[in-house]
Parts: sequence; structure tokens; C-alpha cells
Amino acid sequence: MAENSTEVLVGGAVLALAVGFGIYAAQVAGISGGGSGYPLIASFRSAEGIQVGTDVRLAGVKVGSVTGVDLDTETYRAVTTFTVQDGVQVPDDSAVLVSSEGLLGGNFIEISPGGSPFYLAPGDEVVDTQGAVSLISLLLKYVSGGSGQ
Repeated sequence: MAENSTEVLVGGAVLALAVGFGIYAAQVAGISGGGSGYPLIASFRSAEGIQVGTDVRLAGVKVGSVTGVDLDTETYRAVTTFTVQDGVQVPDDSAVLVSSEGLLGGNFIEISPGGSPFYLAPGDEVVDTQGAVSLISLLLKYVSGGSGQ
């Protein structure tokens, strides 16, 4: 009987540890259990490296995530839908950019706030956007431009 109760206690401790680790991993990964926010839309010439779940940052702080990336077949632009946390107001003259974490890092959506006293409402579209810059094309331009001199 003592062996059986010891096995149950050890099994319960392992299960509790696994649940605790799962909760910790979800918090570190930024997964929230139904956190609230409001949607905004931005259209990019190139949304390279952006996918559902990509971070949306303001001043380097994660304030939301991308919820959808679709192609507008009339304009051939990437229409991106993303959420911003409730309580974070985005001025209506803000710019939205596809930024990179560095040479080897991933891309994210960056909100560059404007100075307007008016704010974007849920579902509004950000007009001032800048798409992804391809590092390969920049390097090719540099190499071809630098070799001709």
C-alpha cells in the first residue's frame, strides 16, 4: 500500500510540474487565453516574413499580433489584419511598417505613432504603410553599384 501511495504522489507532482511548465511556456510565447483587443487593417506592397501570429510592436513592446494576411487580387497588395490591445490607442496618422529584428531575425509589424489627437477605431485601415525590404536585393544593388566604380 505504501508503494502505491508513493507512486500516486510522484505522478501527481509530475503532472503539476507539467501543467506549470505549460502555463509558463504559453506566457513566454505570448499566447493568451482570449485576450481582448481591437482589429486594424494595413495594406502592404510586400508582407514578406509576416504570417498569422507575427508580433505587432509599438516602441519595441508587443501590443498585438497579426490575425490574417490575404492578397487583394485587384491591387496585388498584401492586406494584413492585426489586433492591438485594448487601452493602446493608435493615432490616425500613424505609420505601420514591416520591420526586421536584424540580419538573422524574423520580421514583425511596427507601429510608428503619429501626432494626431484623433485615434483609429476598430476595423479602420492604416493608410501610411511601408512593406518589407529584401536584404538580398539591397545587397545585390550594393554589389552591382560598388563594382562599377
